[in-house]
Amino acid sequence: MPTGKTVKIGVFEAGRFIGAVVFSRGATPRIGSPCGLEQVEVCELTRVALDNHKAPVTQIISEALAVLKALNPGLRLVISYAALEESHHGGIYQTGNWIYEGCVASHAFKDRDKLVHGRTMSLRIKRLGMTYAEYAKSLGFEQLPRVHLKRHKYLMPLDRKMRRQIEPLAKEYPDALPQDEKEVPA
Repeated sequence: MPTGKTVKIGVFEAGRFIGAVVFSRGATPRIGSPCGLEQVEVCELTRVALDNHKAPVTQIISEALAVLKALNPGLRLVISYAALEESHHGGIYQTGNWIYEGCVASHAFKDRDKLVHGRTMSLRIKRLGMTYAEYAKSLGFEQLPRVHLKRHKYLMPLDRKMRRQIEPLAKEYPDALPQDEKEVPA
């Protein structure tokens, strides 16, 4: 899976397209470094987008992982995050036996009442030929509002050696959280 690319695996039931599971390089080129992996050995499950379906989501993800592994034999680990601000706690990963590493901090920018990831914001501003300060002023701000978020981080090893390596990182699975615990104070 080359840098900057995505792998989109279409999902079909009874011959009808019902969605896709999308894997990508992730938000940082250092995504695998905490596990001693090179960028070509790790990717992120970035989206599960499904219409009405009969198969369990965990089965769909499991089959997508098998296809991903077959297409990318050097891949050793898949990482995914559950966004608390979207009321996600990672139930699909827990059911799929992913390893829960814990809660990690993340941030986004608020742009016209939408949360925008830092890399997306950077690309947006660059395309406009502006600096962050210029863009903020164009929206009527002194600086772009930054929101600190929490994400649950899940790991899916793609080989036994990787599973043994990351098992010591495993923490107890989280329960769904109340609405007021989704943002970290700035």
